[in-house]
Amino acid sequence: MGVPSSAASYAAGQDLAPAALRSAGLPAKLIAAGLEVHDEGDLPVQVWTPDREHPLAQNAGQAAESLRQVLTRGDFALVLGGNCTIALGVMAALRRLEAGVPGLLYVDRHFDINTPDSTTDGALDWMGLAHALALPGCVDTLTDAFGPRPLLEPRQVAWLGVQPQRATGWEREHAARLGLHVAASQDLAADPAGAATAALDRLPAGPLAVHIDVDVLDFTDTPLAEDTGGRNTGPTLGQAEQALTLAARDPRARVLSIGELNPTRSAGDPEALPRFADSIARILAATGRG
Repeated sequence: MGVPSSAASYAAGQDLAPAALRSAGLPAKLIAAGLEVHDEGDLPVQVWTPDREHPLAQNAGQAAESLRQVLTRGDFALVLGGNCTIALGVMAALRRLEAGVPGLLYVDRHFDINTPDSTTDGALDWMGLAHALALPGCVDTLTDAFGPRPLLEPRQVAWLGVQPQRATGWEREHAARLGLHVAASQDLAADPAGAATAALDRLPAGPLAVHIDVDVLDFTDTPLAEDTGGRNTGPTLGQAEQALTLAARDPRARVLSIGELNPTRSAGDPEALPRFADSIARILAATGRG
């Protein structure tokens, strides 16, 4: 399923990602990897526009409406974002399965637990998990979009690839207060399998979602992320693939979602998107669900 939305982003761009991944041959690569593919198509396109009536939490209504339409069918779902708020729609879908307490492996350079009170950016894409956790200062439109709050408890999430120095003071304070499990960017690069194993071991026994924000990757190695600040730091695509492959082999795994991919970033490296699509196909082949 594609979620071509940049409504909750800093600007337009991520809305182009699902179509770009299809153009890079992702469906054919999945089939060639031995997977049976059913394409649900894309949700309606949402392109970011400045929300001057709600400057500190822009386009929350649009984002919530899109995320409520995310579904998971079959043995495994691949959700193509869009921005990182798609993780909320994914977790709401897993909660509806009533197959046990779901878990989320959140592979991202950021915590994404800011709120409209902790930053003046107004971009919900780095506030998504704050709304899932129903932290103080969040916007009811998004926090209440999926039923009873909170959507997630801290024990249901493990972070992989965070660069703490890029977090706000609010995020560092609440990460410590909540006792979040966090593996740093350099740890993921140094030992992808070990970092992923430690994170997975912390998550509950119910269905598992894996979410990757492509800004976790070294931007020089794989220039795909909306946020270009991750230059010469963080894991390469190959190192991230090792961690995600291990997660895909976990019998709890039900969903892989991809966020913050801006296809315009790879104009100078036309092989970046096909390389990324190849990597995703290999990761999903590891699920063993043909």
